[in-house]
Formats: sequence, C-alpha cells, structure tokens
Amino acid sequence: MSSTLHVFVVSPDTRSERRFDPHITIGQLKSKLELFTGIPAFSQLISVLNSDDDPTVVVQLSDDSKALGFYSLRDWQVLKVDDLNPSASFTGQLTDVSQVEKFELSDDAYAERKDSVLAYKQQHKVGRFAPKTDQVREASPAVDIALGSRCEVESSEPGLSKRGTVRFVGETNFASGVWVGVEYDEPLGRNNGSVQGNVYFTCRPNYGVFVKPDKVKIGDFPELDLDLDEM
Repeated sequence: MSSTLHVFVVSPDTRSERRFDPHITIGQLKSKLELFTGIPAFSQLISVLNSDDDPTVVVQLSDDSKALGFYSLRDWQVLKVDDLNPSASFTGQLTDVSQVEKFELSDDAYAERKDSVLAYKQQHKVGRFAPKTDQVREASPAVDIALGSRCEVESSEPGLSKRGTVRFVGETNFASGVWVGVEYDEPLGRNNGSVQGNVYFTCRPNYGVFVKPDKVKIGDFPELDLDLDEM
C-alpha cells in the first residue's frame, strides 16, 4: 500500500481532497476529520464509497482501533462522514436555507427604490427602456422602376408635362416608404437631389424632385421644348 492515501472527504457542510497515512487508526482519523468537518469524533459515522460517480457503500469504518489500511482503501475513494447527533453539533445547518427569513418586496415598492437594477435601467435607458430608434421598418413594396429610365411625372397643373430621367429609387430619411428621385428636363423641381443634408443624386438646383412611385409613368418620353417664359 502507498505511504499516503488520497481520498475525497464529504460531509453535510464540507467537501475536500485529503491525504492520510494508512497506518493511523480510525480513532485518529476521526480526530483529524473533526477539524474540518465540524462533526465531533464520537458522533461520526464514516462510510467508504467507490467514487463520486458510484455512491455504493463499500464498507463502514466502525472499529476505532483498526488502522485505516486494514480496510484496503484505494486512492480517490470517498469518505462520507455523517453526524449521528446533528442536533447537538448543528451539522447541516450551515447549508440549510429553509429556516432563513426571506426578504420580500412588492412590485410597487421595488419600482419606487432608487438603488435597484430597475432604476439603473430607467436612468441609463437600457434594455426595455432604450429609445426605439432601432425599430425595424415595415417592408416597403417592391418598385420596378429602373434608374436612367425616361419618365413623366403627374402634374396638378393642366396642360403641364413634367418629363425627366429617374435618378434614384429607394427609401429615404425624410419620409417612410419608397420614393423616386427624378431629374427634370427643365427647372420645375424643388431641389438638387439633396434633402435635409442627405444626397440621393445630383443635378442642377430646382431640377430635382422626389415623388411617390404611383405618380411616375415610365415610357418613351423625349424632352419637350418648353418656353418657360411664356408659362
């Protein structure tokens, strides 16, 4: 037998790896175990288990006069130490939370506290209190309008045809949904392809406009010779 025996020692309040001289008696072993299990030597019941994974009881160390090596222990077996009189030594009470008085707080009282996790999240706008800036936009319907297409834009003025070239199709920052950016043939627009500092396409001032797709008619629309002075 090895000069030192390596075993695991478990009790209701402790678990550790220990080394013992196999020549010590069970009585001496109990005195050593009392130091770190807290169970008085005279109250100890020591069982030998095969391993952590196999809790089968191999033997009980019941004869205090016998040497530890008498029981033919192997390395890494488990010494399970039970307390025969737990009411006197308070064994197991260190890990028993059933008798601990619980602190309970109502939802309303918790919401009023200034030092809670809820208060922190509200103050720093995290989690469910974060700004809703990242909300997913509703999917916009697909628009089959090709860039560079010639088009005519619906006009509210009788007899006025607004023709131009499609320069942009997509979503914008100034309004939701899909918009069509058109570069007019004549200065009938409102911008140069930029809105609120965002550039969507480039053209001369007052030649650009953004309209909804249903206001745009795609086709073979040649440039008109408009006399704007007369208009």
